[in-house]
Order: sequence, then structure tokens, then C-alpha cells
Amino acid sequence: MKNKNINLLGWILFIISAIGFTISSIGSFWAMFGSLFFLVACLIFLIPFFRKEKDEK
Repeated sequence: MKNKNINLLGWILFIISAIGFTISSIGSFWAMFGSLFFLVACLIFLIPFFRKEKDEK
């Protein structure tokens, strides 16, 4: 398995756990805030995986 695929799999697992924490924190504002913040951060870290790289010369 390539390192890029392993990193992508890790981030997908982080997103799944963030969704689980979000669901389990329903009813608690600060826990919900933290879990949603974590989910958004994980999604932001995934941006480089889906961006097309430009050749810089």
C-alpha cells in the first residue's frame, strides 16, 4: 500500500470517529462544538489529497 493511501485511510477513520463523537455529544453544547470543530479540521486536512498539483518550474 502506498503511503498516500495509508494517510487517506487514516483521515477517513478520523472522520468516522469525529462523526461518532458528534452523534454521541447530542445535547451537550461544548462537546458538540468540539466534535464538529474536529470534523471540520479533518476535512480541511483532506483538501491536499483531492487537489490537483500544478507543475512548478
